[in-house]
Amino acid sequence: MYSALFRKLPGGKFAKTVQLVLLAMIVISILFFLVFPAVDALISEDPSING
Repeated sequence: MYSALFRKLPGGKFAKTVQLVLLAMIVISILFFLVFPAVDALISEDPSING
């Protein structure tokens, strides 16, 4: 998948690498700030675990 994405991006090797790093950072940020908190809110916590 990454090689296919690498071939589709415009620019030279350096520009493609920078674009892939930026895309990865954007995806990770979306996961941490939007997806994971939404999933955490859906998971019920067991009160017997906390003592």
